[in-house]
Amino acid sequence: MAPGADPPDARAPAVTRALIAVCCAVFLIGPVSGLNRSYGTGEALTAAQGAYFARWGVIPAALVDGTPGALLTPLTALFVHGNWLHLLGNMLFLYVFGAMTEEHLGRLRFTLFYLGAGYAALAAYAVANADSEQTLVGASGAISAVLGAFLFLFPKARVTSLFPFLFFLPLRFPAGVVLVFWFVLQWLAATGLGQGSPAVAYLAHLVGFAIGFLYAWGRFRRPARVKAPAAATEGDSQP
Repeated sequence: MAPGADPPDARAPAVTRALIAVCCAVFLIGPVSGLNRSYGTGEALTAAQGAYFARWGVIPAALVDGTPGALLTPLTALFVHGNWLHLLGNMLFLYVFGAMTEEHLGRLRFTLFYLGAGYAALAAYAVANADSEQTLVGASGAISAVLGAFLFLFPKARVTSLFPFLFFLPLRFPAGVVLVFWFVLQWLAATGLGQGSPAVAYLAHLVGFAIGFLYAWGRFRRPARVKAPAAATEGDSQP
């Protein structure tokens, strides 16, 4: 290694890995994973899960009303997930698209971007659903922002995707094609024109994606050159 050169792991996506580790740790020790026996079983476990979501998740009505402590919930909710599929789907997207985005933004800027965009996405959903008492959790808004930034920065990076209607054949497409397709699906679901789960906050996905794309556009304007191919697996899971 030449003098003054960065060590081999200097560009390792430390923040992306740390975010994944924290989300997984929070999930495993909480009542939702079912692995922590201190929360009990049956009705006791169900009650513990409800209280857990109410404490750490976003309740739109409480956030809009300015209830004490509610202003912090868009941050805490980013590290709470509703079930195993929710967690694994989000972490897969963060792992694949977060590394290159973090490398381009830098660790500190990526951290602030992730937290800020995630907060804004959840807050926007709360404002649009100000009367809702349904708890909102998950890193989807922040990860959607990462996808938006990735689309602007690396539109030609080829990613491996699995589509159910193509019999889950692994096919490689430019990130621009995959992410625009993902965005359209989110928009259709949010407007009720597509098949989407009522338990998914599609609006938060759209807001996060727009924030990420506009941030990257405003800061860099010119797409970055891809240094290494990215591999992603995209199926039914939505971030």
